[in-house]
Amino acid sequence: MSKSDLIIRPDRRRFLLGASGLVAGASAFRFPTPAIAQGAPLKVGLMLPYSGTFGRLGQFIDNGFRLYAEQQGGKLGGRAIEFVQIDDESKPESATDNMNRLVGRDKVDIVVGTVHSGVAMAMVKVARDTNTMLVIPNAGVNEATGPLCAPHIFRTSFSNWQVCQPMGKVMFDAGHKNVATITWRYAAGQQMVDAFKEGFTAAGGKVVEDLAVPFPEVEFQALITRIATLKPDAVFAFFAGGGAVKFVRDYAAAGLSKSIPLYGAGFLTDGTLQAQGDAAEGIKTTLHYADNLDGATNKTFSEAFLKKTGKEGDIYAVQGYDAAALLDIGLKAVKGDFTARAPMVAAMRAAKIDSPRGPVSFNKGNNPVQDIYLREVRKGQNVKIGVAGKAVDDPARGCRA
Repeated sequence: MSKSDLIIRPDRRRFLLGASGLVAGASAFRFPTPAIAQGAPLKVGLMLPYSGTFGRLGQFIDNGFRLYAEQQGGKLGGRAIEFVQIDDESKPESATDNMNRLVGRDKVDIVVGTVHSGVAMAMVKVARDTNTMLVIPNAGVNEATGPLCAPHIFRTSFSNWQVCQPMGKVMFDAGHKNVATITWRYAAGQQMVDAFKEGFTAAGGKVVEDLAVPFPEVEFQALITRIATLKPDAVFAFFAGGGAVKFVRDYAAAGLSKSIPLYGAGFLTDGTLQAQGDAAEGIKTTLHYADNLDGATNKTFSEAFLKKTGKEGDIYAVQGYDAAALLDIGLKAVKGDFTARAPMVAAMRAAKIDSPRGPVSFNKGNNPVQDIYLREVRKGQNVKIGVAGKAVDDPARGCRA
């Protein structure tokens, strides 16, 4: 196994920059930015879930990022890349130590991560305290590009508000006046449901009940029974990864998909369709990507990802791919000189990426401005059937950048 493929796991006994130390000195202490000789490899820390419920998602982000770098000859902005990986296991309680380890011991220049919103929140706080550049390739927690925004923190995915708020009007316009919601009880689930409700109630709809299970629990039967009792016009759901597979299959097995249409954030069916099988047929979701998007960029990306991994690309792979593309734009602007942070950040904020998902730019909170598509599962694909929102711009509430 090469150094670049090394997966580093947490070891509290060997790591001296723990969470307690950071909290005690947060107001005064800053990790030094490494002095990088021009032409030396840029150290990129990949802090992602490589195991557990979100393990597949993390691996696809990793593969997407590496694919873009490989297409640039193994470089970003002309600089060779050295990777340091850490499996965050989607555990918020370990996130501060893991992030400190990458920054303090491994002295990475940039951190790319993660999937779980609770983990991302800890990463954002360390990145702010240490002035470390952070690119978030998935976690949609609103605060990251809202009240905790910072010039050196970017997101190449979405905000939880952005992908779900447009679905409210979509469902109301489809004739669903009274709906129930269901999700995991954690930050991302709550924010996605709240965003949907914002759009739905503004259109005139009513939410009859909000249902939730603790993350990452996948025992849904009691709540599915409750949905059958409530008999709403439709259900809005957020789950992802293995939890999404289980929920969709359980919902169909209960016979509800025939009488109570299921809608959701796109993660409900993205990267999960093969395992969900026929149970997912007909589910409508909103997301910033679809399997049948036209365009040369998506075609080239899809073919390259399949060749590299033997698997079909999805939104997680796209977000990792675009994280590398964004860093490439910034580094090219400063001819690879990472110490020129201000002009690099300025170039990244002004970036316009020709992404596989479509055109992407960035708002004042460094969150993507992008189209949100309405998709329907048809014969094992998330097929675009419309645009739920054009160039949707998260309001970045609380951001003072």
